[in-house]
Amino acid sequence: MKHRLIMLATGLLLLSTTSIAQPKVYQNLKLSDEKRVENLLNQLTLDEKIDYLSTDLGVKRLRIPSYGHYEGLHGLTLGGPGRWGKRIKNPDGSEGQIEYPTTIFPQSYGLGETWDPDLIRRIGELEGTEARYYSQAANQDVQKALVLRVPNADLARDPRWGRTEESFGEDPFLTATMSTAMVRGLQGDHPKYWRSAALLKHFLANSNEDGRDSTSSNFDEQLFREYYSYPFYKAITEGGSRAFMASYNGWNGITMCVNPILESITRKEWGNNGIICTDGGAFKLLVEAHHAYKTMEEGAAAIVKATTGQFLDDYRTAIKGALSQGLLTEKDIDKAIRGNIFVALKLGLLDCKDSRNPYLPIGRDTLATPPFHTQEAKALAREAMSKSVVLLKNDNSTRLLPLDLDRFKKIALIGPYANEIVQDWYSGKPPYEVTIYDGLKSALRGSGVEIKMAKDNKMGQAEQLAKWADVVIACYGNHPYGHKTDWKFCPVPSDGREAVDRQTMNLPEEEVLKLLHQANPNTILVLVSSFPYTINWSNEHLPAIVHITHCAQEQGNGLADVLLGKVNPAGRLTQTWVRSITDLPEMMDYDIRHGRTYMYSQRPVLYPFGYGLSYSKFEYQAVKTVSTDKKDEIRVVVNVKNDSQRDGEEVVQLYAAYPDSHFSNPQKQLKAFKRVMIKAGQTIPVELTVKKTDLRRWDTKARQWIYVPGKTGILLGSSSADIRLSTSLDISAGGIIKAAQK
Repeated sequence: MKHRLIMLATGLLLLSTTSIAQPKVYQNLKLSDEKRVENLLNQLTLDEKIDYLSTDLGVKRLRIPSYGHYEGLHGLTLGGPGRWGKRIKNPDGSEGQIEYPTTIFPQSYGLGETWDPDLIRRIGELEGTEARYYSQAANQDVQKALVLRVPNADLARDPRWGRTEESFGEDPFLTATMSTAMVRGLQGDHPKYWRSAALLKHFLANSNEDGRDSTSSNFDEQLFREYYSYPFYKAITEGGSRAFMASYNGWNGITMCVNPILESITRKEWGNNGIICTDGGAFKLLVEAHHAYKTMEEGAAAIVKATTGQFLDDYRTAIKGALSQGLLTEKDIDKAIRGNIFVALKLGLLDCKDSRNPYLPIGRDTLATPPFHTQEAKALAREAMSKSVVLLKNDNSTRLLPLDLDRFKKIALIGPYANEIVQDWYSGKPPYEVTIYDGLKSALRGSGVEIKMAKDNKMGQAEQLAKWADVVIACYGNHPYGHKTDWKFCPVPSDGREAVDRQTMNLPEEEVLKLLHQANPNTILVLVSSFPYTINWSNEHLPAIVHITHCAQEQGNGLADVLLGKVNPAGRLTQTWVRSITDLPEMMDYDIRHGRTYMYSQRPVLYPFGYGLSYSKFEYQAVKTVSTDKKDEIRVVVNVKNDSQRDGEEVVQLYAAYPDSHFSNPQKQLKAFKRVMIKAGQTIPVELTVKKTDLRRWDTKARQWIYVPGKTGILLGSSSADIRLSTSLDISAGGIIKAAQK
């Protein structure tokens, strides 16, 4: 009898072990995503569902690994001024930080100025790969995360916005294109799995920092569809993003984290069946700043019922209180967290050991070179930096750039950013940094050119150095204040950052530039800035001006490549640079039709949207072809000639105008662009593709996209203000589009 009991117990143990080893239903790769998500949802206890309202995609009981969020606006953040690295306790009891290196690119504002979606996609690929590396490498003691808070799809409607540095620019089409490219790079092109999950920031119309915790961005539905939501719409419907963060502000009086459009538009219309999360602290602000609800329990219930499924602050007590008070049901939570589970599935977190996820090997080879140390990563960082350089001025009479080393044997490098790269709040820790001084010194090695540096003009040292030099390179701009934890710390009125908008737009160092120019007329301004300045004096008097942004680990090498002519600049502005702050509408006026952006501005500007110079000269010779053969596309082919002795890239821009439309019309709207290399003396056909649906307008009465019958102008040029050629299309109300008869 005893022997039989032992055999029975052994059999039960084997049966139990076998059943444990069997894949769960939600791990069954043969089932649809929907069935797998539904099955896991049914497996969770109520407490686990409440836990799943956080940023953690793991379930400990079911051995689903814990993965959270990383920031990543211009490189993965596992260190840097924002202290995104691992927090530790030092032996003396103080708090320390372990920083992990990652590839750091120019700020998003600079990445936008590349006008190169393919480059942005490749940057996304590297960033997603680095996230996999740190999350999967056995020798890396770091918080695991595969949901990356990037890109920022907000539009920089006003250059005073403190977070302009995080945006690709003011234009919805350009921002949509760049955001979509970043999403595709981050997530990859595998049909089943994602490399990482791209979480868009910040939905919606979040472009004032002062009062952002309680203000409302007010505008009509046409601007919602055609402008503010457009980059999010494209990044979700075409890029494939299935995650975004709701912004702090409200839209037309309703706070975004509880706004009904989260479900009615982004989920039901656009198909975002993934994550919607609050911004950090937004839950508390909903009650205490917006005063939208009297109690935390009411606020928590409203957030979940809006299908916002992740909180970025403490919420559990309030959620449990809302459940006990009948303000919230378990089904409400199910609906909100379903998208979190879907994202976990796409990342491969719900698979068993025989997963077919192609991204699992990343980081598993302990002998492989970490991705941020590879030559490919360094080359990509340098390419991004050089492509982001915008040449704002290069006087024809002096032609200082590119620097002629037979002419200039003594170079004075002046300013606070001549030998320092300042990382912003959302930067990580680069594996190395090449300052402007480092880059020029390296490039000039063996040339016989002498370079000297002065950080400032104390006791007139910068002026003396300028007198000594053949040419002066002055490096001035803003400070991102990434090292400060005081959210309201911006002592210079023209500086800005998260939580602080700019109060002025003048460059304080223009007074010093006057002295340097007086000492040496060959003074070049390298404006290292996160946003536009009203540099009217500099534009009038200095012979050459270049714009770059902060943070890039290859800042010095990339800039040296341009200054010395190794790379021909082709960066273009993504925002209108006004002449005066008085040319802007009031900060809280979100109706851009009142004079904002290149689409509606009526005043002369310093530099227009899309502007940037080259060392080459390009001619637009003819619109060769306008074809509407394809049902969903319009092809426009224009011949462009490089009428110079130097190979260079041109950014060909196509704008649409609506002379026959009864709508409130922009002067023009960007609808296509292409950055192309053209060899010296060569003429090439440049093909631009416009989606027919991108020529539709939003009808607020019918509440749908429509074709407005009549002529639509097609404008081609080198910037929004430099239109070289034009043609037109005839559009019917039914969407039939034909080339207009001449």
